[in-house]
Amino acid sequence: MTELIEFITNNLQMVYILILMIFVGVEIIGHVPAVLHTPLMSGANAIHGVIIIGAILVMMGADPENKLALALGFVAVILGTLNVVGGFVVTDRMLEMFKKRK
Repeated sequence: MTELIEFITNNLQMVYILILMIFVGVEIIGHVPAVLHTPLMSGANAIHGVIIIGAILVMMGADPENKLALALGFVAVILGTLNVVGGFVVTDRMLEMFKKRK
């Protein structure tokens, strides 16, 4: 517990920036019009694809004895993949709404 408090006190500016980024992100996403959600989802899918590749590269560089790093990397790959697939499913369903019915 003391290590966590020491880390936070040593990196207080980063903590402030993280909190500010959370508030700004919530405000920006909350004010996006509905017509822009599909392009934003496509952009988020591309970003998460990069995150998946980064997680795989980090796992490849991790020590095979470091089980925590490998487990966290595996969880990052799984969650990133679920987010990409879910984003594409939502984007596909939204684009289906704009197609003309026969």
